[in-house]
Amino acid sequence: MTDQTTLRGGSAPSLTRRQAYEQRLRRRSITIAAGSTLAVVLAVVLLVPLAPGWEAVKRSFFNGEVFAKTFPGLLDAFVMNVAIFLWCAPIIAVLGLVIALCRDVRSPAFYPLRLFGAIYTDVFRGLPVILVIYLIGFGVPGLGLPRPWNSPYIWGSLALILVYAAYVAEVIRSGIDSIHHSQRAAAASLGLSDGETMRYVVLPQAIRNVAPANMNLFIALQKDVALLSFIGPVEVFRQAGVYKSLMANFTPYVGAAVIFLALTIPATRYADYLMNKQRRRQS
Repeated sequence: MTDQTTLRGGSAPSLTRRQAYEQRLRRRSITIAAGSTLAVVLAVVLLVPLAPGWEAVKRSFFNGEVFAKTFPGLLDAFVMNVAIFLWCAPIIAVLGLVIALCRDVRSPAFYPLRLFGAIYTDVFRGLPVILVIYLIGFGVPGLGLPRPWNSPYIWGSLALILVYAAYVAEVIRSGIDSIHHSQRAAAASLGLSDGETMRYVVLPQAIRNVAPANMNLFIALQKDVALLSFIGPVEVFRQAGVYKSLMANFTPYVGAAVIFLALTIPATRYADYLMNKQRRRQS
């Protein structure tokens, strides 16, 4: 007997009761979320302008004329943020991997490497980023080194590298520990040495597993580049401060925030995409 679905031109079969219930539940959730979001937006749009000091805040923080004058200069200064990020990120990745491997060594003869990795991560994860920047950025040039070795760009970048490598190392180490020991045993049964097992079996899986977490760390690094302004480099945050002093207006800081958001929001969404992809792969 010919199936009714075929006679109807291959249309999709009707939903089961469970599928229909889940569909109604999704629609209800979307409706509630959209309604609550709209209510919050309307409350902000309608109520904030009614505040007594709104006009003063608008002139100080949302001045369109000041924004138009300063935004091109802020974009030029942001090039320095990107440059610092681009030369720090690969060094952080390599140093973080080295520290993670030091912490994973199992031979008693290499215990000093394991101890060094533990001390390194404890120290640089325990110190605030800005404190490390101050200690290195002001301390090392204070030794009286000749140019260019007294540059705050060099030593500020080194401070970021040391701190973020500690975090990246711990993330990679967690990825290494997540690989089941049976895979090491299987590699050993195939005649692979410990180094070959780590290189060809453990690390490829570990790095893939921790890619989303490290992506979030590098997003944070891009923002923390602005902290180098405290020791001298003229990047977007410091340039915004210069404009603020010249124009007696805080709008340049809003312009700097817009630039950071334009870069970090797409990167954050990509990190979320990687995490969801990883979750689907593991389920």
